[in-house]
Order: sequence, then C-alpha cells, then structure tokens
Amino acid sequence: MNDKEKLHLCMGSACHQLGVYDVLPKVQALLVEYRLEDKVELKGAFCLGPCTDGVVMKFKDKLIINITADNISQKFGQEILPLVGK
Repeated sequence: MNDKEKLHLCMGSACHQLGVYDVLPKVQALLVEYRLEDKVELKGAFCLGPCTDGVVMKFKDKLIINITADNISQKFGQEILPLVGK
C-alpha cells in the first residue's frame, strides 16, 4: 500500500514552455534534502489549471503557482514543508 502524499508537478505544454524541466530536478533534490522520499511521491500531471500563472504544482489540494527554477526552494519551504509537517 502506498500511503505517500502526492506532489503533482504540471508537465503540460504551458508549463513545459515556462521551464518545468528546469524545476523538476530541483524538486527531486529538495525531496531528498528534506528526507521526504518516504512521505511524498512526486508525480507528473497534465494541466493543473492556471496556465498563465507560471509552472504549477499541487499538494494536498493546494495549488502552488508562479514556480521557477530560481524560486522553487523558497516556495517549497514556505508552501510544501508546512503541509508535510516539517
């Protein structure tokens, strides 16, 4: 049984154009850095909705928008870690 929380990263065409493939390895590294591999499963997703708001992630029904390779560490710390309980 997989009881990990799902972290969805949009891989749709708009997010592709906005740099999701630069964000992806950073998200993977943050999961390792914070030792969340046993709690959080990173999943690719098709369009999560607000395409004009930059790269989008969804975690526990919360949309995280305007993600870039430059701000992913900050957004991860502010918006995902509190939801994980770290």
